[in-house]
Amino acid sequence: MTSHLIALAPVDLVIIAAYFAAVLAVGFYLKGRSSTGEDFFLAGREMTAWIAGLSFLSANLGSLELMGWAAAAYQYGILATHWYWIGAIPAMLFLGVVMMPFYYISKTHSVPGYLKLRYGESSRALAAVSFGFMTVLMSGINMYAMAVVLKTVLGWSIGFSIWVSSLTVAIYVALGGLRSAIFNEVLQFFLIWLGALLVPILGLIETGGWGGLKARILTNLGSAQYTHLWSGLGSFKDNPMGIHWTGIVFGLAWAISFGYWTTDFLVVQRVLAAKDLRSARMAPIIGSAFKMAVPFIVILPGLLGLAVLPMKLTGDPAALAAGGHSYNEVLPLMLARYFGPGLLGLGITALIAGFMSGMAGNVSAFATVWTYDIYRAGIRKNAPDAHYVAMGRWCTIVGVLASIGTAYLVMHFKSIMDYVQALFSFFIAPLLGTVILGMLWKRATRQGGFWGLLCGTLGSIGMYVWVKVDPTALRVIALSSAAKDMAENMYRALWSFSICAIVTVVVSLCTKPKPESELVGLVYGCTEIPKEKDESLFQKPIFWAAVVAVVFVALQIVFW
Repeated sequence: MTSHLIALAPVDLVIIAAYFAAVLAVGFYLKGRSSTGEDFFLAGREMTAWIAGLSFLSANLGSLELMGWAAAAYQYGILATHWYWIGAIPAMLFLGVVMMPFYYISKTHSVPGYLKLRYGESSRALAAVSFGFMTVLMSGINMYAMAVVLKTVLGWSIGFSIWVSSLTVAIYVALGGLRSAIFNEVLQFFLIWLGALLVPILGLIETGGWGGLKARILTNLGSAQYTHLWSGLGSFKDNPMGIHWTGIVFGLAWAISFGYWTTDFLVVQRVLAAKDLRSARMAPIIGSAFKMAVPFIVILPGLLGLAVLPMKLTGDPAALAAGGHSYNEVLPLMLARYFGPGLLGLGITALIAGFMSGMAGNVSAFATVWTYDIYRAGIRKNAPDAHYVAMGRWCTIVGVLASIGTAYLVMHFKSIMDYVQALFSFFIAPLLGTVILGMLWKRATRQGGFWGLLCGTLGSIGMYVWVKVDPTALRVIALSSAAKDMAENMYRALWSFSICAIVTVVVSLCTKPKPESELVGLVYGCTEIPKEKDESLFQKPIFWAAVVAVVFVALQIVFW
């Protein structure tokens, strides 16, 4: 019998069962509206800016975020907030203001689809295969995260937790496609906030507010750097992560952040479903405004754990084998501390919603990329539209089953987010170099795009293996032997982006570019961007992007 911290009351079971029934009902209701490829894979391109924006954020706000970054905040302190602010906001605004016109005007179904138009079939195939591989690995994280919650709080077996939740996602995404995923993601967005909000509120009341929380952490850990964003980043040794500000700014804010938010099809797919170009540009800007508030429900629980939990969490395998609690369990431990009957059901439902949101995002993106960029491109090119919809539905089921197997890989990492950022440095950071050069530089060629992406990806994987084989290589990759796993990921991402960019430029200068007539709609300088028809300043995406940017800068100063 697996031990657990809290038993569910009948009211908790009713809340959880009602949620499962609701998401399945959405899938069955929308099944009739997902008969064509455009409907199934891009929700008919009829989502409003607000729906697309909330879905854009919710696809990223899964149990991975809730549990992973709470764990990272316990491990690294408030430095984890960088992944929500400087590691997200500038890139989201750049996507809305600069990049969405090219994605939307080209009417591509995916980011690999854009690469085919810009560079050719070889680049599309490489990006599609690597992206498909990454999404399967990423969806396994959501499965593992949910299993940890239910095991820690309720004592349910990991196998039972994984199968019930994952099959539910498979059913509603297979039935309703992206439209079903988007509507459920909006529902899940509000459930996550309702269910997770009480932990930071009750925790701050217990500790006496932000000032009291800082004082407790200082007393427990003897360091004030767990509650400062920037002041300790002038040296590798003056902060809990063992990272320098260059790693945060160039590795995280540029290579990983811009790579993820502007080229990862998991999130870009939601914006492509917008009903018009203005809605597509506004969606990531709306998402960025909400993104700045997410640390309140994600990072604060980890910081509160440092202040109030009686036990010390660990990443040491020996300590865990002896019955210790891992970093990844900080959020369920906080739920157990504060939630009683009814509230526990709401909190667990929020985490299940987060799991399903992240899982649905991965499987719907995987189904689209497999169907359009691998199956249709290389296996069956001229089948009827209904055939591709059927393939997408079956691919959803297969993707879920494959993801179940990858869930067990996560157990070998001290923290969920260390695993995630390692994947991003392999596949997302080099992809940024390929996409950004393709959009902004007319001279980039087909050969340059392919070889840059391949060398950047292999280079990142090679650096990861090098450090595992020879730990002293850390001082070369992360510029310091004091760097922690997360710092290594940041610098590896920066190097892999740099390798991709350099190879792309060198090979492009040695090969023949496409004529400018073939770059219309794909490259700045060759494309006429549609002018916004709105006369009011308050309706222009650029105005709201500026508002978000001002608030973002203010937050950096307040928490310096």
